Amino acid sequence: MKRNSKNLMIKKMFFLLILLFSISIYSQESQAKKDEPKSEFWSNVQFGGGFALGFGNGFTNIGVSPTAIYNFNQHFAIGTGLQYSFLKEKGFYSSNMYGGSIVGLINPLQEVQLSVELEQLRVNLNFVDPAYKSNDFWNTGLFLGAGYRMENITAGIRYNMLFDKDKGVYGDALMPFVRIFF
Repeated sequence: MKRNSKNLMIKKMFFLLILLFSISIYSQESQAKKDEPKSEFWSNVQFGGGFALGFGNGFTNIGVSPTAIYNFNQHFAIGTGLQYSFLKEKGFYSSNMYGGSIVGLINPLQEVQLSVELEQLRVNLNFVDPAYKSNDFWNTGLFLGAGYRMENITAGIRYNMLFDKDKGVYGDALMPFVRIFF
């Protein structure tokens, strides 16, 4: 059973690498065609996201979360995102989390960004010690956020309205964030 989960993990990582490589090629191709006029739709689309990489004493955290938004005007945007995270504490547990989100952004002032985000994650939690029960479950988050915006970068804090300290993947309802869109 461990071999199948390792093979599945390798397949997932390979898929993510292919996806990231494809995005890189597409962005280089877009730069090459910069002189060509864009359609009005694509001129209102922005891409961004996040990448996490953490290593410690027997601990590994790897995450990627690409996001795309459509700007209806200078005050309102809506978008969607994907998320994948791998966490492992050697000799204790490993976890794969993947899913998606829908985000709405409101900019009442140029420097202020308000957000609402609905996130749905599938969590696969596997403990090494059989005394702990491995678990597969869905985690839903509804985040309300506010941040300071400077051009394409926003830094702020968001609150998970569905937070339950006894369930889920987050340790706290309040979480800082940084958003970058190009």
